Amino acid sequence: MQAGPSFGRAVILAVGSEMLTPLRTDTNSLTITDALNATGVEVIWKAVVGDDRDVLATVLARALEDAALVVLSGGLGPTDDDVTRDVVSAVLGLELREDAAIVEAIAARFAARGWPMPANNRRQAHVPDGAVVLPNSLGTAPGLWIEHGDRALLLLPGPPRELAPLLEEALHTHVRPRTGGRRVVRRVVRMTGRGESLIDELLQPCYREWAGREVPVRATILAAMGQLELHLSATHTDAAQAASAVAVAAAEACACVGRDAFTDHGESLEAVVGRLLVDRGWRVAVAESCTGGLLASRLTAEPGASRYFDQGVVTYSNAAKVQWLGVPETLITEHGAVSDPVARAMAAGIRERAGADVGIGVTGIAGPDGGSAGKPVGTVVIAVALRDSVTSRTLQLMGDREQIRFQSAQAALDLVRRIATP
Repeated sequence: MQAGPSFGRAVILAVGSEMLTPLRTDTNSLTITDALNATGVEVIWKAVVGDDRDVLATVLARALEDAALVVLSGGLGPTDDDVTRDVVSAVLGLELREDAAIVEAIAARFAARGWPMPANNRRQAHVPDGAVVLPNSLGTAPGLWIEHGDRALLLLPGPPRELAPLLEEALHTHVRPRTGGRRVVRRVVRMTGRGESLIDELLQPCYREWAGREVPVRATILAAMGQLELHLSATHTDAAQAASAVAVAAAEACACVGRDAFTDHGESLEAVVGRLLVDRGWRVAVAESCTGGLLASRLTAEPGASRYFDQGVVTYSNAAKVQWLGVPETLITEHGAVSDPVARAMAAGIRERAGADVGIGVTGIAGPDGGSAGKPVGTVVIAVALRDSVTSRTLQLMGDREQIRFQSAQAALDLVRRIATP
């Protein structure tokens, strides 16, 4: 039998007060989660903890109650606010001892640059009794692997370029041999066009069916701006069987919700639309008002966009709509700039002037001002013109200005997707 703890569940603690401000974002936990999942370890929760010894000790103690593996990133530097080593040692009741080999390695790094090693860097050579040192060739803070009874802790430096190779080494050496060969496989189905409660209701029979299969599939539905995401996962010792299970579930989910599903591989809507345009051999041009170029930006964000994107114009004023798109002034006078006739004229106008296969027009009221009783803030009209037809939609969107702009671009992309899908 393999000595030491076996791993099925993990907790991630990102340490650093800077990540509790708007100035820094914890991205390490995403890297760690992805690597653990690929190794067959499920992350059950994670937390960002400031440089506070008492708070970190409390959170660490709880993590050790919940999971066999706790991964900590950050807090291994040379300064007084780098508290991870000290807190871990205190919680586990282990003595810290200076490792001469680490001191020598740190001193050599400084000497290579012609600098003396500051005295406080010796703190990075403090190692809890029984810990395995993971040498860090890219920085001064080594990683540490600590086994304590039926629990294990992995301490990693905060800089991502230093963290990644030490994480891989620890997983290969210490974690993979004790996971029983399990693998976690994930897939994301993305949908747009209907609300979360309705989609969830449609999928309820699927949830029950997936949970009872030989290789169970777990499902979580999440609402994001302008779309819904169905996260599917399966765990098995055979990665191919887990992948097959989530692939079947993803296909069944797409069949259940129909055309509202636009990908079963987690792609963005603009990537899906770009591929459809290429498959059709269509080139697209866009005329935007309330979205202010956001639609063109999303269409051109994908590599290879030159294969399908022709041009875009932001015709914010009424005069610009007339001058650049040929929208008749009488339409604007009679119906207003935010109206179905004007959106259709914008789409047809940009398509004709660009000589494109598809023209998209977007006009609306993003707010917070400019609304009226008849056309409140969030009123948006989108239109898609082909050579022989124009399709339009009038929407009433909710949210602040940026949310309305994003949802408008999302709706325009989705209308193109539905038209271009065979």
